[in-house]
Amino acid sequence: MTPHEIQDLLGRIAPRGTWCSLRWVENHSENFTVRDDALLPPSATEDRGAMITVVSGNGQGVAATSDLSVGGLYQAARVALDWAQSMNDRGVVDFSKAPRPMQSGTWSHPIEKPWEDVSHNDLIDRLKSACRQMSGDDRIVQRVVSLSRSRTDTTLVTTDGVTIQQSHDRLIPWLQALASDGSDVQSKSNGGRSDAQLGGLEILDRNGFDELGSSIRDEAIETLLSPVCPSGVMDAVIGPAQMVLQVHESIGHALELDRILGDERNYAGTSFVQSSDLGSLRWGPEILDVVIDPGVAGEVCSTGFDDEGLEAEKVSLIEKGLLVRGIGGSLSAQRLQTPEAAMAVTRACSWNRPPIDRMANLNVEPGDTTMGDLIGGIEKGIWLDVNSSWSIDDRRWKFQFGVEDARLIEDGQLTTRVKDAGYRSTTIPFWNSLDAVGDRDTWQVRGTPNCGKGEPNQMVFVGHAMPACRFRGLEVFGREG
Repeated sequence: MTPHEIQDLLGRIAPRGTWCSLRWVENHSENFTVRDDALLPPSATEDRGAMITVVSGNGQGVAATSDLSVGGLYQAARVALDWAQSMNDRGVVDFSKAPRPMQSGTWSHPIEKPWEDVSHNDLIDRLKSACRQMSGDDRIVQRVVSLSRSRTDTTLVTTDGVTIQQSHDRLIPWLQALASDGSDVQSKSNGGRSDAQLGGLEILDRNGFDELGSSIRDEAIETLLSPVCPSGVMDAVIGPAQMVLQVHESIGHALELDRILGDERNYAGTSFVQSSDLGSLRWGPEILDVVIDPGVAGEVCSTGFDDEGLEAEKVSLIEKGLLVRGIGGSLSAQRLQTPEAAMAVTRACSWNRPPIDRMANLNVEPGDTTMGDLIGGIEKGIWLDVNSSWSIDDRRWKFQFGVEDARLIEDGQLTTRVKDAGYRSTTIPFWNSLDAVGDRDTWQVRGTPNCGKGEPNQMVFVGHAMPACRFRGLEVFGREG
């Protein structure tokens, strides 16, 4: 349906005396995987549906349907109205006071090489070529290359006459080699599933996809033959691919307002952060600036509007080391004593889920320290990058992460590669041990396709643009640590 047709339809089904919105979502995804030179069964999914939101009095109700006929949408509107009326004077917030979309608009992003312009056979040949590059050594026991594409088209209309259209086309390349000598197994990949970006097949060219296989193979063998990482307290430089997970887990989820307010408990836990910490907690040194920025080119959650239709904007969460805002929508903000200490970010994974408080493009702003100076400032320490394992408690306080890519630093130089490296800490002491932030040359635009939260679960993309960072006195451990 065209936006005009959807707007006309909403006017016909919206219950009288209410405010109503309709969010129409179409999802298309494809995946090709080659394992050990053999093509696995390709997959493709396509679904579409709509969610209707009704505000009646101070109550709100939602209902979703895949029946996109007039009758199906009308029935969903009636269900949403029943829920809204049943919530009148019984909810913890006044839904009638929630900000509503006020501006129509469209948003999309550049695509240089559209997915549709290349045949499936050509894509498969490209994946097989990358897979073959990882062969050539008997110690490589498994080689996997995959390429996933996810396209989402969203149209939001309201009874105020607002129409918002957005399109997101995302690509997720993945390469992994497993090496074994019969007594040990090591893996190497391209970024630990943090290479998702907005765009077309130009993403593969930009990331050097066609040349990655041989280097991944060589580094997997080198890691297999390396000594186990030593254990001890040492200085560390954490690379941008690992910084993705570090920030995602210990800042992003910790600052979601539904966790802070105690709503998100069962599935994903709460947060050590209290609402009184917003505007007062010293999260790290003055060199730490963390933002949500919807305007970064190629980052997977760049957008014009959130999933409630509110205009997206760049907002600081941690400014010069001070926690200033949490992540959440206007309804969560209503429950804070200082509602300005929140930013409007609500997101839904599809048409059949309501928007909830979620991080989007969560970035650490680059500093002014070169990579050479980050490493050169360490007499005895370690380089850590590309996540291999993670564990963090439900309050986002204690964490332990493992990495694929670790090398010792001695007298300001990268030296011996080591394997089975990990590190552990607690959130606020960890971030306050930060003493240098890498410059824009170390800053990488990355993203992950698999951030889960909520009951029922919502799996969404999250963007992260990260520099390399240096930390002092980090507890590092190896296999026996």
